Amino acid sequence: MWDKTEENISIPATDMEHYAEHPDVIFVCVKGYSLQETIPFIKRIARKNTIVIPVLNIYGTGGKMQKELPDLLVTDGCIYVSANIKEPGKLLQHGQILHIVFGVRDKAEFRPELKEIQKDLCDSHSRSGTLSENIRREALVEIFLCIPDRAAGLYYHATAADFQKEGEARELFKTMIKEIAALAEAMGVPFQKDMAEVNLKILSNLAPEATTSMQRDIMAGKQSEIDGLVYEVVRMGEEYHVPVPAYEKVAEKLRAL
Repeated sequence: MWDKTEENISIPATDMEHYAEHPDVIFVCVKGYSLQETIPFIKRIARKNTIVIPVLNIYGTGGKMQKELPDLLVTDGCIYVSANIKEPGKLLQHGQILHIVFGVRDKAEFRPELKEIQKDLCDSHSRSGTLSENIRREALVEIFLCIPDRAAGLYYHATAADFQKEGEARELFKTMIKEIAALAEAMGVPFQKDMAEVNLKILSNLAPEATTSMQRDIMAGKQSEIDGLVYEVVRMGEEYHVPVPAYEKVAEKLRAL
């Protein structure tokens, strides 16, 4: 059940063990640490022409999955959403942010069905989807820029309200975005907008009490994506010789925790 302020949307659910259909499209929406568990499941249920669309927060997921699923088309993708589990079987969405972006890494892999998927996403309960011609940049924009609020949120135990007003949390958030922009430039995929402004606008649409899933997981003592979302940026900074002192500061504190 997807619970919003103005509508309840019932969606049938099952688990991997009991799912027996063979879908045209598979959206992979698990946490990064659970990704490997999905591979044998996808191999079991996929048909020859099934398209796999991962929308994880970890950069490069599609390419990694493609190596393990060579007979299928695995795109890259990302998602803009703020939600959490309200209770077993119910998800609560915060604000009006729900947008899926996906696309092929190589234009030679393009298939007409991708346009049909985009149309279905846009027609489904007022949600939206974008079929990107440059998914590498789109994924960097979303995935790398969703990291600062998670990292800064953990560092200051902050909610969306703390980023919506001037203060230390907001300043750290903007600094971390600048470091990500420098990293993207070094990777040859420069951002074409002021991404601090773009992301602050997105954050302004969230409910003030909203927090990130990584914050909630860590505070609850659960497994988290901290390695792929925070420590990986430090490693990439070293790889591309880009200073990321804000990320190093946050990573040092989080490792101590």
